[in-house]
Formats: sequence, structure tokens, C-alpha cells
Amino acid sequence: MKKDFGEKEIYESIVTDKDTLDSIKESLYEEEVINRLAQIFKALADPTRLKIIYVLSKSPLCVCDIANLLDMTQSAISHHLRLLRNLRLVKFKKEGKMAIYSLDDEHVLQLFKQGMDHVKHD
Repeated sequence: MKKDFGEKEIYESIVTDKDTLDSIKESLYEEEVINRLAQIFKALADPTRLKIIYVLSKSPLCVCDIANLLDMTQSAISHHLRLLRNLRLVKFKKEGKMAIYSLDDEHVLQLFKQGMDHVKHD
């Protein structure tokens, strides 16, 4: 049943099992955790960053190789990598003067694969 409060519409709960609602409310994640997840999804909403995730899923690469593969400048790739690194989606190791980037862990690859599976699903 709908109650009208000016511009806002408030709906009364039809669920009669208060224990279920209480259980759900208690299981809600902390705001900080939800915000971090939202930042990850926001970062992954960029097609260039998804391409970077894809190429790094195939092999660890330096910025110059990623730039060549994606036909972009090293500066642009570095910008994207910095954001991905800050969100712990990619990591790097130094080999001499060169930084070699890779996916941070298996979870990043699974996020990508799950999203791709969903997109390809008929």
C-alpha cells in the first residue's frame, strides 16, 4: 500500500516476517566497504581500463607494450594504470628501470570474466 507524502512516495512493507528484515539489515555491509566496491565498479566502467585488464590477463606487460597494443600514448596508459593500481586491481614490479604490470590477484580476473560471461549470455 502506497502512502503519499508530498513528492515522496513511501510504501508500506508487505513482508510480515520481521525477523527476515532484521536479518537482512544486520547483514548490510559497512558504508566504507560499499563505497570501495562502487569505486572499483566505477573504474571498470571505462572501456580503456577494461582493455588494460584484458591484456594484463594474458601476460604481465610494461606501459609501452600496453600503449602499443591499445594504440594509445604511454601517458594515457600510465594515468589509467595509476587509478587501477590505487584500487588494487593491478600491481607492478620493477625490472631494472622498467615497471612490469600485472593483475593484482585472481579476483580481478574473475570480476572481468564474470562480467564478460554476463554480457555474452543469451
